[in-house]
Amino acid sequence: MAGHSKWANIKHRKARQDASRGKIWTKVIREITVAAKDGPDPADNPRLRLALEKANSANMPKDTIKRAIEKGSGTGETGVLEEITFEGYGPGGVAILVETMTDNRNRTVSDVRHAFSKYGGNLGTDGSVSYLFKKLGIVQVDKNFTEEELMEIVIDIGADDLSEEGDFFEIITDSNSFNDVVDAIKEKKIKYSNAELTLRAETLVKLDNEMSEKVLNIMEFMDDLDDVQEVHTNAEFPDDFEVKN
Repeated sequence: MAGHSKWANIKHRKARQDASRGKIWTKVIREITVAAKDGPDPADNPRLRLALEKANSANMPKDTIKRAIEKGSGTGETGVLEEITFEGYGPGGVAILVETMTDNRNRTVSDVRHAFSKYGGNLGTDGSVSYLFKKLGIVQVDKNFTEEELMEIVIDIGADDLSEEGDFFEIITDSNSFNDVVDAIKEKKIKYSNAELTLRAETLVKLDNEMSEKVLNIMEFMDDLDDVQEVHTNAEFPDDFEVKN
């Protein structure tokens, strides 16, 4: 499982680096804006509530958050953001799924296609790889509990699974029960560093170190594109694969 989660760990490390220079704000603002289309009240809008947690973690100013909510809910300045998902294959035949939010479809299509071709991949058609992925809720919990103690809690709150991932435990839950699980974790005053709905591949492609470096290059390049929100892959990196900084 650790090899499977390596890209997730890299993304979270990058997010912390981006947050220090404000880069992550752009992605979170887009996420808030799109989520707010389903209503400006986070109590009735789980997706918005999750986006606001990310905004607070990134120390985003309240005025910036308010403008994003108003824009998305139609009570503020106008502007249309579109969600587009791209599917394709990277080096070694790994599946890559790219989630974007954009106000310029042509620009985003061009950028993502360029990223695939630049690093030896191919942009595919709708449905070409999405069937490989399942939506899950993931909560990363600090190691203030033993695995046995946390497993009892996981069972009690109705989560699906628990795994150890380096410096933290990862609670895995069905996407439909994700918000209830997060609320239960808060009620129990369990400290967590990240909570998100994400896509995970059910069938993995094992890579060697050389191919892992090639796949990581395309994933990081794609993740750095302005319109890209999330990048997912079914690549399984070796446990001993060292990420170059």
